[in-house]
Amino acid sequence: MTSPVAATVHTFVKGHGTGNDFLLYADPDGAAPLSTSEVAALADRHTGIGADGVIRAVRSAAITDGAAGAGATGREPAALWFMDYLNADGSVAEMCGNGIRVFVAFLRHAGLLALGDGDTVQVATRAGVLGVRREGAAYAADLGLWSAPGGTEALAQGFDVSVAVAGLDEPRPGLRLDLPNPHTVIALEELEQLEALDLTQAPIVEPAPAHGTNVEFVVPLGEREVDVVDRTGAVIGSKTVGVVRMRVHERGVGETLSCGTGACAAALAVRTWFGAGAPQEWIVQVPGGELRVRMLPEDHVELAGPAELVGEFRTI
Repeated sequence: MTSPVAATVHTFVKGHGTGNDFLLYADPDGAAPLSTSEVAALADRHTGIGADGVIRAVRSAAITDGAAGAGATGREPAALWFMDYLNADGSVAEMCGNGIRVFVAFLRHAGLLALGDGDTVQVATRAGVLGVRREGAAYAADLGLWSAPGGTEALAQGFDVSVAVAGLDEPRPGLRLDLPNPHTVIALEELEQLEALDLTQAPIVEPAPAHGTNVEFVVPLGEREVDVVDRTGAVIGSKTVGVVRMRVHERGVGETLSCGTGACAAALAVRTWFGAGAPQEWIVQVPGGELRVRMLPEDHVELAGPAELVGEFRTI
């Protein structure tokens, strides 16, 4: 492949979280950022390596205001590393729930981070400093505060926009949620409706969001009893969790096999629609696997799931 990437950047690690895939590289001193066109070329699945996004690992001490793009948090003494995440088209994303877990797995693989099972590391992101806990081969990330742009009125009504998409005969109501990147969640009644959606084109949201939105279509599947295990793997009880299946069209990417913050938005929306007594923990089924979403105190939300590294690529 003839690469448009700067000569100082030559090796990328490919990783994914439930099929949401990324190209990651280490740039500790912040000397080798990629341009929009370079990211798009690398992420192209036909002429590049292919990915839903590109993640650059930069030491927080090397970040100056604006050095990592709009919304960069600057030097973060609580976090050694800054996750510079860009969508497949090169546009900036505020956060990526699957990406931050794969980011920590990459730091460990590259020898840039030592993290024992059960330990937590602080990661600087455009959404602030977020904690990621290792759970064996999986990782759980506190994604921070979530909010509803439509406020308490939208949460009470259960929707605040209308969404049209190929495969449905009429627009459906959607609920906007920020994590902090924008999401719009639409409920469907049947799995057949979910499977019939054509997400090769972006859904049309009205009123149109100023900065675009990820769009999640979900089918609630009720509740399930699951085992509670301790750190040794021993079963110590059971709990009730909600289950939802989801497909997503990501802003700046298209349909993806998974979306971490989208899974959180889906769980939050379905919990809102169910009302009082709804579970505080959810299993979100996506085309690439399953993610766990847990509601935390003070309007925080945690995302847990696998993070896998699959290979290294050297550009030429």
